[in-house]
Amino acid sequence: MSVQALGHPRAPVYQAPPPPTSASALSHIPGDEGWPILGQTLPLLADPKGFVERRAQRYGLVYRGRAFGQSNVSLLGPEANELVLLDQQKIFSSGLGWDVILGRLFPRGLMLLDFDEHRLHRRALSVAFKSGPMQSYLAELNAGIARGIAQWPRGREVKFYPLIKQLTLDLAATSFLGGGLGAELETIKQAFIAMLAASVAVIRAPLPGTPMRRGMQGRAELVDYFNRQIPLRRERGGEDLFSHLCRATWDDGTLLSNADIVNHMIFLMLAAHDTLTSSFTSLVYRLAANPDWQDKVRAEVRDLGPAAGEPLPFERLEDLPLAEMAFKEAMRMAPPVPSMPRRAIRDFEFGGYRIPAGTGININPLFTHFMPEIWPEPDCYDPRRFELEASRGRHKFAYVPFGGGAHMCLGLNFAYMQAKCFSWHFLGNVRVGIAPDYRPEWRMWPIPLPRDGLSVTLGSV
Repeated sequence: MSVQALGHPRAPVYQAPPPPTSASALSHIPGDEGWPILGQTLPLLADPKGFVERRAQRYGLVYRGRAFGQSNVSLLGPEANELVLLDQQKIFSSGLGWDVILGRLFPRGLMLLDFDEHRLHRRALSVAFKSGPMQSYLAELNAGIARGIAQWPRGREVKFYPLIKQLTLDLAATSFLGGGLGAELETIKQAFIAMLAASVAVIRAPLPGTPMRRGMQGRAELVDYFNRQIPLRRERGGEDLFSHLCRATWDDGTLLSNADIVNHMIFLMLAAHDTLTSSFTSLVYRLAANPDWQDKVRAEVRDLGPAAGEPLPFERLEDLPLAEMAFKEAMRMAPPVPSMPRRAIRDFEFGGYRIPAGTGININPLFTHFMPEIWPEPDCYDPRRFELEASRGRHKFAYVPFGGGAHMCLGLNFAYMQAKCFSWHFLGNVRVGIAPDYRPEWRMWPIPLPRDGLSVTLGSV
């Protein structure tokens, strides 16, 4: 039996996926199933980094387990990342891997599409990330970041995570949707907040009173808003991301359907908000804990010349190498997507083991980013790891905060641009510090965040 892919009318036909693999079919692979019914879900959630490291020490870089109701196999290390992410033989389905987590709230987002259909959608969406639109986004980012940071309190201890979460939400709304939204902006933001809360909820069914029910209601509000706006955006134009998607076309010149635009917009807002919130929080903590690097990046910003408060020019983005290295090292230590699930749709071999079709596959950037044979003293923050000489000879899939291969994050350059713009305005105006003995505890899954909100002191420079 085959199923027709939705979306573009010429999208290819795929065979129905194989059913999930049973535990008995994986018994030849080292590992264990954990507790009855629950499997290893609770210890994995409690300490995902330590849990995977202990399993790797006991079983090796290929092991089986059970979490979130399904048997799975973890493949660890850069060679595993290359096999799964590059996926030259089209063995691994990203859509089937992520569907359990994201499918109900973010159906048919780009990360939930596969192979030729994914390629078609990615190519159509790429128009929104070309140089012209990116310059327009930077103008909005400059204004929004400067305005937001100016409102942050100074001279006393504050929780940084709520501040940056609100700022990135505002930036996603203005950069992606444009200005002039009026009273609808708050409704859009509240609907999106409900979806974000639902995406990490323990109860995955939309039962009354649950975060998932509120998230599904929020999605319905966003779907209604975007559907009403699409014909208006097509008529009047605009340089925000939403307007660009409303004008995007397939290879044959036909416009994307309303459903495609809605699904992609909702998913892109998720990707641009939650992951950047996490990464900026990690960056600020590392710079606060390493004031020498904070001073180095601040000096780089100031050496570019424009007075404090002026916007970062688009043509100077490449002139901030230290800011980029500082951001990369923060993402090494807290990758915004610590684990990347897939589902094998064909049998394959890796590490000497035959792994059957239908098996849930996990690769783990968080584990790879702390392998001492690749990253000496991995618990130390050292942006010099990303200097050209230090990177020479390193496995190209040893650092994968944005994934890789066909599913490499479409907004990668947007993320780096936003990180440099944030560093420009933040370090040009603010000095951040922490108490000498302060070490925040991080919740690393599904997206890293400090459990206490990250206590910092913001001062003027």
